[in-house]
Amino acid sequence: MKALVLFSGGLDSSVCLGLAVKAYGADEVLALSIYYGQKHKKEMEASEKVAAFYGVQRITLDLGEIFKNSSCTLLESSSEAIAHESYSEQLSKTGGAPVDTYVPFRNGLFLSSAASVALSWGCEVIYYGAHADDAAGNSYPDTSEAFNKAISEAVYLGSGNALRIEAPFIDQPKARVVAVGQEIGVPFELTWSCYEGRDKACGVCGTCRDRLEAFRINGLTDPIEYEATEEQRLIDDAGMEDSCHA
Repeated sequence: MKALVLFSGGLDSSVCLGLAVKAYGADEVLALSIYYGQKHKKEMEASEKVAAFYGVQRITLDLGEIFKNSSCTLLESSSEAIAHESYSEQLSKTGGAPVDTYVPFRNGLFLSSAASVALSWGCEVIYYGAHADDAAGNSYPDTSEAFNKAISEAVYLGSGNALRIEAPFIDQPKARVVAVGQEIGVPFELTWSCYEGRDKACGVCGTCRDRLEAFRINGLTDPIEYEATEEQRLIDDAGMEDSCHA
């Protein structure tokens, strides 16, 4: 194997998988999907479908035990509801601290685990889909350029200069991820981003909002189904604005 893709089955990691296959060929790409106790298990199902589309080998890792004491709303261990707001709205309430769906040091753990797997399989590069919109405002600090630089250096040194990290969108907005995915024929209809994990994407959690906006900027329609229509989202947003000014 030449490349390992840290692969959730979401939009960003699916584009990274498409790029890796384009660069190395399906036979030389390994997809690593990690279960970590997330409520939206549906992304694991999506990762199977997208990996099958590309004809790449997929392996899984269970790290759920690590986060059992976390209060992160994204996890099954939390009884708190996932916020149905944009990340900017959420950050206005956290005082700039990471949002409630930030899983403690997740990318650090995932990339370290992926490095061990990649070296065991003889890979020379790890792809992951962090992008600038996630890092903006400190929503997810382990998606920032500074974090990527530090973890990339650690993995390179710790692997005896044998393994590097490729984060092609680390300084790019999600709209660019969608644009590249469209160019290379990523099957967006098979991907899953929503944090709720129901039959249809909710359309109102932070990641749904970001995804929909990225498609809108590109003049495209997201091919997956949503529970909330654009009209409903506008009504919800107006209601939140009114409550903030009350």
